[in-house]
Amino acid sequence: MNNEMKCPVDHGSKSQHSIGAMSNNQWWPDQLNLDILHQNDKKSNPYNDGFNYREEFKTIDYEGLKKDLHNLMTDSQDWWPADYGHYGPFFIRMTWHAAGTYRTSDGRGGGGTGAQRFAPLNSWPDNGNLDKARRLLWPIKKKYGKKISWADLLILTGNVAIESMGGKTFGFGGGRPDIWGPEKDIFWGKENEWLANNRYTGDRELDMPLAAVQMGLIYVNPQGPDENPDPLLSARDIRETFGRMAMNDYETVALTAGGHTFGKAHGAASEDHKGIEPEGSEIEEMGFGWTSDFKSGYGRDTITSGIEGPWTANPTKWDNGYFETLYKYEWELKKSPAGAHQWHPINQLPEDMAPDPEDPSIKVHTIMTTADMAMRMDPEYDKISRHFLENPDELSDAFARAWYKLLHRDMGPKNRYLGPEVPNEELIWQDPVPKGNQDYDIDDIKSKIRQSGLSIQEMVETAWASASTYRHTDMRGGANGARIRLSPQKDWEVNKPEQLNKVLSVLEPIAEQSGSSVADIIVLAGNVGIEMASGKEVPFHPGRGDASQEQTDEHSFSVLEPFSDGFRNYHKNNFNINSEKMFLDKAHLLGLSAPEMTVLVGGLRSLKIGNNDIGNFTDEPNKLSNDFFINLLDMNIKWQPTGRNSYNGKHRSTGEDVRTASRVDLVFGSNSQLRAIAEVYAEDDSKDKFITDFINAWNKVMNADRFDI
Repeated sequence: MNNEMKCPVDHGSKSQHSIGAMSNNQWWPDQLNLDILHQNDKKSNPYNDGFNYREEFKTIDYEGLKKDLHNLMTDSQDWWPADYGHYGPFFIRMTWHAAGTYRTSDGRGGGGTGAQRFAPLNSWPDNGNLDKARRLLWPIKKKYGKKISWADLLILTGNVAIESMGGKTFGFGGGRPDIWGPEKDIFWGKENEWLANNRYTGDRELDMPLAAVQMGLIYVNPQGPDENPDPLLSARDIRETFGRMAMNDYETVALTAGGHTFGKAHGAASEDHKGIEPEGSEIEEMGFGWTSDFKSGYGRDTITSGIEGPWTANPTKWDNGYFETLYKYEWELKKSPAGAHQWHPINQLPEDMAPDPEDPSIKVHTIMTTADMAMRMDPEYDKISRHFLENPDELSDAFARAWYKLLHRDMGPKNRYLGPEVPNEELIWQDPVPKGNQDYDIDDIKSKIRQSGLSIQEMVETAWASASTYRHTDMRGGANGARIRLSPQKDWEVNKPEQLNKVLSVLEPIAEQSGSSVADIIVLAGNVGIEMASGKEVPFHPGRGDASQEQTDEHSFSVLEPFSDGFRNYHKNNFNINSEKMFLDKAHLLGLSAPEMTVLVGGLRSLKIGNNDIGNFTDEPNKLSNDFFINLLDMNIKWQPTGRNSYNGKHRSTGEDVRTASRVDLVFGSNSQLRAIAEVYAEDDSKDKFITDFINAWNKVMNADRFDI
């Protein structure tokens, strides 16, 4: 085909040297990539602009849906038959692996988007054969259509699976809208091959923000760290990983035991028999992967994790068999048919054996993984495990609560949960905030704030510090609750504790006198500051509440502390990551677009918010202006580095020191995409646009956590 006839679209040439194969990111790998701010564009969504999934979910026949899911559990299909005639354990694994990618460090992962349908998750080794689980659900998804998202369906199905086998669940909250492409913003690790491990330093310190121990695993390697079958070393990995996924020791033991009460692991033969993952499979596979050529390829012949066997004698029934078996026998290290490390009970009695997944008349021994043995061998896990052994009713409740947390940790506050099974109890990990008052005189309060003696900078900076903790990845943080006045946020270095204490000492009495919340007053004061600086009115939505210290899990909130906030020109020096990259991540967590991010920086710099020693490009700090962009793009200034994150601007003609800047400041002049936006805001006819856009972006951040408006 000659050049004129050749299709202009690159259809995936295997050659890395073909013309056009190199992307900009490959040519210039160190250049700031703004794609993170533009993913999941509306253009990828097949529903029209007026579609509101949460409203659709409210109209679903919920009981009918659950009934259909219950029926599916025992409706074994020939193309992928159910072990023991029950799909329950299979669907529990699907749900667990959909939700279990959540991590507290940046709120990313979790089951809130239906991301398991897309790469890389759909092809992770740890998700082996879950492509079949989702296909088994397709007839139900087809039936209920837009009234149930894949995200909700993947989560709800695991709940129904547990109930269908006699287990207890704590509840279910719906309302998770789907995404329509991969979540490219999530850093899953720097390794370039499956199951590689290049994420530890020092004494097995796991890189941030990662939680899983190897590329392509959800949690830990069940065989032990890097397949070292040492239960105590495995316990260390488990504690670190589950901790980064918001679980304490008690919850970790309950989840492990409860999840492994059901089903079996699959390792019928060598991994050599297993085909390529779904994303790399041939077109005729229709999105299926891991096709096995070992015997039938399914049932007792399935190859998934490489470990082979059930954990309990009754793999489709909720009971205390996991702990009863774990402590009744001594265990010896063996190899599965696939060659994986696993543990077998010594001299197991026939009554404690499990049925074959295809023929119940055949008995097979149960197994434990190295990670399971950690529940007995680690002293702290052992105490909890023995307690559950003796108190099976408590295990049932503990598992139900931990499972509920696993499935909902990334959904944000309870008022976002939809459906008839949302429990009344509010849990501390849901970051509870009392309902706020809306009935007070806003204009009177604004007048008092203006006369309070607080500076524009103090009011705006405090409001930003309060609201900018929000992250859209798990809907945590934000101004609602006014947790900036509580530990740990009141003591964060970035929040300037001394200044913060001064501002709160002025605003709290105003809140008390007016009947409003401190949370509202903080935001309103920020708005007043902007109005004073711009001469324009800033919209305000009352109704925020004030959380108490007792409603605030200090350890959980500590992960929200920003060690770098480019909006305030704040960056701790002990980070190897450049400040502009951490700034971009911060903007994404706030849910900002590139123009919104840009205009906010310009406006905040003009008001001297944050680090006043650098990025000071204005002579009128009490005026909201586009001075930052005008002076940044001034060709009379030449920049020179004076430190890792500091630069000095000299006048080209006189050599005089004119101003200082950070990497975040200069990236708006050096990065071609950001410079294009900065130029718009620096233009002579853009002053009004700049103020309007700044107020809109500011209002977006101030209300990002207001799911009630």
